[in-house]
Amino acid sequence: MTTSGRVALRTRALTKVFRGFRAVDSVDLEVREGSVHALVGPNGAGKTTLFNLLTGFLAPTSGAITVFDEDVTGQQPEQVARRGVARSFQITSLFETLTSREHVELALQGRTSQGFRFWRSEKLLGRNRARVDELLAQVGLTPLAEKPVGLLAYGQKRALELALVLALDPRVMLLDEPTAGMGLEDVDRTIELVRRIAAGRTVVFVDHNMHVVGSLADRVTVLQQGRVLAEGPYDEVRNDERVITAYLGEADHA
Repeated sequence: MTTSGRVALRTRALTKVFRGFRAVDSVDLEVREGSVHALVGPNGAGKTTLFNLLTGFLAPTSGAITVFDEDVTGQQPEQVARRGVARSFQITSLFETLTSREHVELALQGRTSQGFRFWRSEKLLGRNRARVDELLAQVGLTPLAEKPVGLLAYGQKRALELALVLALDPRVMLLDEPTAGMGLEDVDRTIELVRRIAAGRTVVFVDHNMHVVGSLADRVTVLQQGRVLAEGPYDEVRNDERVITAYLGEADHA
């Protein structure tokens, strides 16, 4: 992965307190443009809370968030998305009776002045057909484009979710456990898929699977109890005694 000196995503002393509990505690994070950056740590380390802060689903108690040096602290999710940040979620949330094609059409339509005006003509909605085909091909779903999502395998649904993220044409993609619940074959396919879609973009992801982290990440940030425990290249971090004690040692033997 080719990275630039530019910082795509930065936090300074980012903190979130829930009734006295510091779920995220003074986190300083820098994600370089064009890099793939992993967030790891044991359950309860603050990874998902940090994701929700970065994407506007939670407002920070204190601290700052910038996207390409533009302050987005406390902005709503749709405002953050307009700055070029898009995310996937750990739990799939799709319309079971709609096809993959229809999902991507709606995602693209939502970015335009058409909004969600479902009564518009098929001709008008069809203006996105080439882009829909391109996105479905990018995630390997072309043969399943007309199949109801409820009939797709779990790994195929996760691939569709990545297509929906790509439909926003983001500069920064945040992927929340993209391989959660997958078998080994689907995990390896997803690693290759993320590699492809990361080209020309900045990716931040959370995953408990150290095989995934080691295969994809240029840089790894380890969280523990809401704070940054260690940061660096994967091979460096995995050999850090503090990290081995906190988390990675158990996972690394799997």
